[in-house]
Amino acid sequence: MKKAVLIPDSFKGTMTSSEIISIMNERILSYHPDCSIVSIPVADGGEGSVDAFLTALGGKKVHKKTKGPWNEDIESFYGLLPDGTAVIEMAASAGLPLAGDRKDPSATTTFGVGELILAAARAGAARLVIGLGGSATNDAGCGAAAACGVSFYDKDGNKFIPVGATLDRIAHIDVSTMDASVKSLQITAMCDIDNPFYGPTGAAEVFGPQKGADAAMVQALDAKMKHLAGIIGKELGLKLQDIPGSGAAGGMGGGMKAFFSARMQMGIDAVLDITGFENLAAGADMVFTGEGKIDSQSLRGKVVIGVARKARKLGIPVVAIVGDIGDDIEEAYEEGVSGIFSINRVAVPYKEARARARSDLKLTMDNLLRFMKNTAL
Repeated sequence: MKKAVLIPDSFKGTMTSSEIISIMNERILSYHPDCSIVSIPVADGGEGSVDAFLTALGGKKVHKKTKGPWNEDIESFYGLLPDGTAVIEMAASAGLPLAGDRKDPSATTTFGVGELILAAARAGAARLVIGLGGSATNDAGCGAAAACGVSFYDKDGNKFIPVGATLDRIAHIDVSTMDASVKSLQITAMCDIDNPFYGPTGAAEVFGPQKGADAAMVQALDAKMKHLAGIIGKELGLKLQDIPGSGAAGGMGGGMKAFFSARMQMGIDAVLDITGFENLAAGADMVFTGEGKIDSQSLRGKVVIGVARKARKLGIPVVAIVGDIGDDIEEAYEEGVSGIFSINRVAVPYKEARARARSDLKLTMDNLLRFMKNTAL
């Protein structure tokens, strides 16, 4: 094997993408010392996304003071890639860990995320990619929009910055007041879920409880999201409920679409586009990818399938190294996956498998590479 591409997703709660790449890299070089290895850590839009892009492509981390989820002053950051693309993870200014013990999606704000967008735009970013994940908020991105100049008014004409609890006060939205540098910026929002804006599978119902909402708050937030969707439909001509992923990150998906005209894209597709995967992978003998569990949900376009579709066009075989294999995954082979291998070597429950994941990954790679070498692959 003369060239290999390593592009695994993280095994959630067990190993990061970079950790998996490190183990894969070490094992491959032990069997093929002269192999040229291309490493592409996968960013899923949540915490660590900026570092993943910077590791893959180079660039720099730009530090910026912003507001946090409770409107407090914090130290935040965004990434600037060599081609001028700015990368933001909303978790850097509105992440759930930043809320600490004060979890309350009715009161937290994405204002700081908007400050990062504004800073990147004014610094001359060529385009912007924002990861939607890990938020403590349910303000539908209104805070971020307000930070970038969008104006929200109540029925009496008073201007205010909405949070989850006050979305139903919005009577009028003026997007014409958005900062010119942001208005002209090409924005891609990375989103791996297709939840609608409101309703039983919407932002508040599905994600509110993990952000601190009790049953009563969930119902209240959901009603307020429905109100906002109505205002946006009437004033901006956009039916958010019909847009898959509009409920992502407390409705930030819908807000990015409505206020910033962002393009919604699956996380792995954004990674493949931004890194120039086809150029990086050209001439490779093998692509190694993977995720914590491959199942029917994976077939909707998550990391393994997204990578396989691109690699298939290049005629490169794809090996998926996964934590677990679910039922009904045969379609993965039709999408370009050549083989799927679980690292759960002794078939133990997740709690036990998690503790031995690193050594099992190493042994699984050994087993596969030994086979490949002995069969001249």
